[in-house]
Amino acid sequence: MPRATSIDRNQLRQIAKQKFGYDELRPGQEQTIRSIVDGHDALSIMPTGSGKSAIYQIAGLLIDGPTVIVSPLIALQKDQKDSIEEAGIAEAAVVNSTQRVGERREAFQKLAGGDLEYLFLAPEQFANEETMGLLKASPPSLFVVDEAHCISEWGHNFRPEYARLGSVIEALGHPRVLALTATASPNVREEIVQRLGMRQPRVIVWGFDRPNIWLSVEACPDEEIKNRVLIGRATDLPKPMIVYVGTHRHAEEISQQLCDAGLGSACYHGGMKKADRDAVQDQFMADGHEIIVATNAFGMGVDKPNVRTVIHYDIPESIDAYYQEIGRAGRDGEPSRAILLYRAEDLGMRRAQAAGPKLTETIVEQVAEAVADRNDPVAIKDLKEETDLPASKVAAAVNRLEEVGAVKITADGEVKPAGKNDPTDSVEDAVREQDAYRRYRLGRVELMKDYAESRDCRRRYLLNYFGEAAGGPCGHCDNCDAGIVQKSAPERATDEQHPFALKSRVVHRKYGEGVVMRYDKEKVEVLFNEAGPKSLVTDYLVEHELMRAV
Repeated sequence: MPRATSIDRNQLRQIAKQKFGYDELRPGQEQTIRSIVDGHDALSIMPTGSGKSAIYQIAGLLIDGPTVIVSPLIALQKDQKDSIEEAGIAEAAVVNSTQRVGERREAFQKLAGGDLEYLFLAPEQFANEETMGLLKASPPSLFVVDEAHCISEWGHNFRPEYARLGSVIEALGHPRVLALTATASPNVREEIVQRLGMRQPRVIVWGFDRPNIWLSVEACPDEEIKNRVLIGRATDLPKPMIVYVGTHRHAEEISQQLCDAGLGSACYHGGMKKADRDAVQDQFMADGHEIIVATNAFGMGVDKPNVRTVIHYDIPESIDAYYQEIGRAGRDGEPSRAILLYRAEDLGMRRAQAAGPKLTETIVEQVAEAVADRNDPVAIKDLKEETDLPASKVAAAVNRLEEVGAVKITADGEVKPAGKNDPTDSVEDAVREQDAYRRYRLGRVELMKDYAESRDCRRRYLLNYFGEAAGGPCGHCDNCDAGIVQKSAPERATDEQHPFALKSRVVHRKYGEGVVMRYDKEKVEVLFNEAGPKSLVTDYLVEHELMRAV
């Protein structure tokens, strides 16, 4: 196979056909592969099931050197490895906590000998000094971060071990970086790029429109009615079906209610034993359970093409989480439904969950002093013991101190001062960052409230949020069916009274970037990323050019 620094369209399609059996690459796949081959870092955002594995597999073959793929899902790593080997594409190996010593040794021997093209690693493996030493001795040419939204605290599925991947990339000499995720708002995209240290990255967003999924929201004035509606929809609508809930307790209670109503149901949540979770998931994937009631723990790696209905019993924490969860319906392209059962009182639970730990200057100063007093990098668990603070607050303080440049997280997950300055000098800045982070998370709940109460086209709302162009009403959501969607996005945007399109992204001179939520007489309400919601006089904004569309 030729190693390319540039490749034309016919060559790329020929390779995709011969090696992978693709008659045609999707536009986003082809654009991302070409960006990598041309020497760029790339962030590709596309729905699950749209062929993201083909992107790194093809790109990896086209550039010299091995490809390292970081994935948090051990089962998915094995599936990818097996599919590569069964297709005879190239040599592949997996290194994670489930591997025997001999298997691990064999994988790194193949890497050192130049016989290994794809190496799948769980993110916690980079905390192992031996692993990093072996990778530095045979550095990859392409470093792939799958489920890249896990790197962002501002996203919906943050994983602390992902936070140090930027340091890992730097330690490996900064190979080309490919980040892949199924959903990421503009804010999250920026954080992925920044935390991974991506250089002049190409950001490719494609395929967010899923026209086969009919979208609706059903208002439920109280819990009793919501339960009755759920039973009715679970009885009448096609299956397999996923019912998403917000807590472990709800997963168990709602699943039991469905069983009591004679509907085959199982529950799934993070508080269950892993073996029990795996058994429930395996049964659902094999059509053994018609309905699964789950928290967001039932997520990454779930690729069941024939899910016909997704119901949210509890409102999700963000548009990002909602979109990814409804995206588990209709992956086979057949008609499917996504229904949100909305009760305004449920927002209280989500607001409490979103707020997260509040940091005081005293707490951050304790952590900063503990880092500054050490000559060597310190593990977060040691910081917890030394400060006698809850693990969540220690982790939050470290993350905020890192964001303001006071500390650095090393490739093995330890913490050290970022430079010559004393980390305690940045305590106030770190607290402000945490306050901004909490406002942002609370703001995401307000966006979900706005979606639930919107009288606009729901598909257009979602596409606007993710920055993908949307035309007129979709004709395939409850609001379009009800005939209450009046104007297209361009018409609203040029309305003299509405100079900024609803749900569009804007930048304010003082408050920074945000989303236009609604208009109320002479004012426009904007949800800013850091400052939170603000109600501003529309005419004053326009007259003094204080805000512009992104």
